[in-house]
Amino acid sequence: MLPNDPVILLSVVNTRLRDAYASLSELCAAEDVSAQELEQNLTALGCRYDAAQNQFVRC
Repeated sequence: MLPNDPVILLSVVNTRLRDAYASLSELCAAEDVSAQELEQNLTALGCRYDAAQNQFVRC
């Protein structure tokens, strides 16, 4: 289960991407969440997914 608060969500997602998943799609499949929804929530914080770094970064 992922948190609803966008700031905490960013931290949790980046930690899981770093520690357990090789890509955003892998994380979404394992956590049963929509990549589109996740990206929309984090875009609201001014972040985007950077596949080369495998994390969400501030724009």
